[in-house]
Amino acid sequence: MLRLSRESLKAGRSAWEAAGVELPKFELETVAANTRVNPRWVHFGAGNIFRGFVANAHQQLLDSGQADTGIIAAESFDFEMIDKVYKPYDNLTLLVLMNARGEFQKKVVGSIVEALAADKNRAADYSRLIEIFEQPSLQMASFTITEKGYSLTGPNGQYLGIVEQDIANGPAQPIHAMSIVTSLAYRRYLKGRYPMTFVSMDNCSHNGDKLKQAVLTMAKEWAKRGLVEGGFIDYLEDEHKITFPLSMIDKITPRPSETVQAALLEQGIGDMEVIVTSKHTYTAPFVNAEISEYLVIEDKFANGRPPLEEAGIIFTDRDTVNKVETMKVTTCLNPLHTALAVSGCLLGFTLIADEMRDDTLRKFVETIGYTEGLPVVVDPGILSPKGFLDEVLQERFANPFIPDTPQRIATDTSQKVGIRFGETIKSYMRREDLNPESLTAIPLAIAVWCRYLLGVDDEGKPFTLSPDPLLETLQRHLAGVKLGDKTAGVRAILEDGQIFGVPLYSIGLGEKIEGMFYEMLEAQGAVRRTLDKYLK
Repeated sequence: MLRLSRESLKAGRSAWEAAGVELPKFELETVAANTRVNPRWVHFGAGNIFRGFVANAHQQLLDSGQADTGIIAAESFDFEMIDKVYKPYDNLTLLVLMNARGEFQKKVVGSIVEALAADKNRAADYSRLIEIFEQPSLQMASFTITEKGYSLTGPNGQYLGIVEQDIANGPAQPIHAMSIVTSLAYRRYLKGRYPMTFVSMDNCSHNGDKLKQAVLTMAKEWAKRGLVEGGFIDYLEDEHKITFPLSMIDKITPRPSETVQAALLEQGIGDMEVIVTSKHTYTAPFVNAEISEYLVIEDKFANGRPPLEEAGIIFTDRDTVNKVETMKVTTCLNPLHTALAVSGCLLGFTLIADEMRDDTLRKFVETIGYTEGLPVVVDPGILSPKGFLDEVLQERFANPFIPDTPQRIATDTSQKVGIRFGETIKSYMRREDLNPESLTAIPLAIAVWCRYLLGVDDEGKPFTLSPDPLLETLQRHLAGVKLGDKTAGVRAILEDGQIFGVPLYSIGLGEKIEGMFYEMLEAQGAVRRTLDKYLK
C-alpha cells in the first residue's frame, strides 16, 4: 500500500507511476534547502485551492527548471491544517483532477516545502516567519484566506474584539491575520525597507484593495499610538517598495470526495482519510478539483516574481483584471451558481451536477447566462465571455465528479445578489435599447431566493438555511408566512437597496418578482410549477 511521503516517493517511484500518479521532476530536498536560505514566496491560507491550483502552477516551474525555490505555506486560522494535513505527509499533496467524463489525472504536488502556523504561541514557526520576512530575497506573500479574513470590523462597523486587542498590543502580539501580516511587514521595514508584493488570490471583488486597506488600517492605528514609526506608513504606501495587485481566481476545489478516496484505495494508495478539523475545515491528504482554472493577476510586483505565465497564469493590467472579474461575477458564472444554489435547496438537490441534468434548471442558468447576461457582458479581451460561459455550463457545472453542493454555494447570498444580479439589471437600465422589465430569469432567481428564505422546501418540509449575516433580519420580514399565504413581508426585502443595489420597484421589477414569489408560495410543488411556467 502506497503512503504519501518523501521516503515513499524515493523508494517506490515505480509503484507510484504504475498507479498512474505523476511525480515531481525536481529534487525535493534541494528545493527545500534553497528555500530555507533564499525564501521567495510565502502563502497564507493552507487550504484546497492553494494546494490544488496555486502550488501546482509553481510545481510546473520547478519541473521545467524555471524556479529553484518552493512555497512556504502559513496558516493563520486553522492550525490543524498544518498538524494533520501538511506535516504528517511531508508537505506533499495528491492532486486529483477530474473531468466530466470521469477521467482522473493524479499528481503529487511537492512545491510546498515548509508549513508554518502563524501563531505567536508556536515560537519556532513564528520565528521562522519573521526570518522569512526579513530576507531581501522574499518577493511575495500571497493569500487565500477567504473574504472574511481581511475584515477588521463586524456588521456594526466597529472593530472586532481581537482587532481592538491587536491595536492596543501593537506589532509584538498580533492575533488577527491582518495584524500578523502587518507585523511581519513591519519587521521587513525595520530590517532594511526591502521591497515585496502582497497578492490576494481570494475570490472577492477588488481583493488587493481589501488587503491593502486592512494592512494600512492596522499600521495607522499603531502609528497613532506611537507603536510604529510614521515611516512605516510611507513604506507601505510607496509602490516602489510595496504593491497590492488585484487578481481574479476561478477553480472549483470542493470538499474531499469519499468516491475519490475509495478510488485511490482501490489503486493501492492508502492513508487518504478525510479529516474534519475542530474548526470544521473538511480536508484530506488529497485534493479533488476540476480541470478548468483561471488566475489573472495585475502585473505590479516590486521585487520580481516567478514566471508563472509559463504555467498558464495570466499577467495583465489592472483594468483587464477588473473586466475579467466583472465578466465572471456578474454574468458568466456566479449568478448562475446562485440561481442553482437556492433553487437546488428548495427542490431537494445536493449536487450542482445533478441540477444540470434537470431540463428546467439547465434552461434557468442558460437563460441567465446566454439570453440575459451576454448582451451586457463586460468583454475583458483576453478571454471570450461566450467561450467561458460554454465551459461553465457544458463542462464545469455538469461535472458529476465535482461534489459541489447548492447548500455550500447558498452561503451569504444576501451579500452577493446585489453584484450577481444587480449589476446586469443596472446595465439594462443604462442601455437605451434594453429594458429591465424584459428580464425573466434574473427576477425569477431573486424570487426563488426570497422563497428559499422561508426554510421550507417545495414539498413543504423544513430545511436548514445556509449561513448568512442577514438571515435573522430577512426571516423576520417573513415571520409566520406559510404555503398558501397571499401576503408576506417580501416587499420589505425587495425594497432594500443595500441588498440589491437597484430600486427594483421604480424600474418595474419589484411587482414582477413579488408575483413570482407568491406563485411559488401557493402550495406544495409550486416552486417547480413556477420555474416550469417561466422557463419552458
